[in-house]
Amino acid sequence: MIQLRNQLPPLNALVVFEVAGRLASFTQAARELNMTQAAVSYAVRQLEEALGSALFQRERQRVHLTEEGRRYHQDVTLALEHLRRSTEALQSRRRGRYVTLSCSTAFASWWMLPRLASFRRDNPGIDLRLQTTDRDIDLIAEGVSLGIRRGNGRYLGYDAVELVEEAIIPICSPAYLARTGPIRSLADLARHRLIHLDEPYRPRPGWDDYLRAAGARLGKDDPGLHMNDYALVIGAALEGQGIALGWRHQTDHLVARGLLTHPWDWPWVTGLAFHIVWPHGAELMPEVLAVRDWLAANPSIPAPDYELAG
Repeated sequence: MIQLRNQLPPLNALVVFEVAGRLASFTQAARELNMTQAAVSYAVRQLEEALGSALFQRERQRVHLTEEGRRYHQDVTLALEHLRRSTEALQSRRRGRYVTLSCSTAFASWWMLPRLASFRRDNPGIDLRLQTTDRDIDLIAEGVSLGIRRGNGRYLGYDAVELVEEAIIPICSPAYLARTGPIRSLADLARHRLIHLDEPYRPRPGWDDYLRAAGARLGKDDPGLHMNDYALVIGAALEGQGIALGWRHQTDHLVARGLLTHPWDWPWVTGLAFHIVWPHGAELMPEVLAVRDWLAANPSIPAPDYELAG
């Protein structure tokens, strides 16, 4: 260990170098680190002398990493990030069992929240934190334990277990259907307002896909109502704004409670599924395993502990 200490530069100098290289500015690095610019410059100069290489090109008030500096900065960043994640994991164990789940706002609102009381009863010592995002993030880079993905179960860099198959069926509020009249065939959709999901980052089937799978077509250019978040789509359907596509794992409990109904009773099972994912080959902590296994074992909705406002 003494030999290793003699071979490595001071950790403080590496931290200063990482920030200065990332910001390409000694002044901004000093601000982030709450140091003086002279102290940043001194730490970088010490590191360069220890390595025998120039890490920055200095041009008036600006600095740029040299080619050797860029390569070294990549390695230092990876090493410090690995150290940060390991430290955070140890600290989280000491603070208590805390697990993050990355998912869409709609999944958090309409799948997870109705199950949250049941989860807490079954796992009283686990602090589950929902991290909603509009795209599928890098779990390792973001320090997130588990994620939800839609696909065929094969995800580059991740292991997966199936949560629920993908099944899609039209939904609307009973009040909307009472106001507009029943749908006796899919051709009747031409006289209805359709609610569309324009998902910017996660590809999702739309009305054209559903109708094609059902052997029908709309027969008109439907402007409808367009939204970029599925939580908003469900909200619009609940408010009687039109007919939407319902992902059954998120909307069946609303149908069971009479808040939504199926104007046309043909579910499209796409052949894909929603999966719980985690970094490939990762050694999961016991609390992460507990959350993963509980989610996979509880696809059906429990009895609600609350009532939505009518």
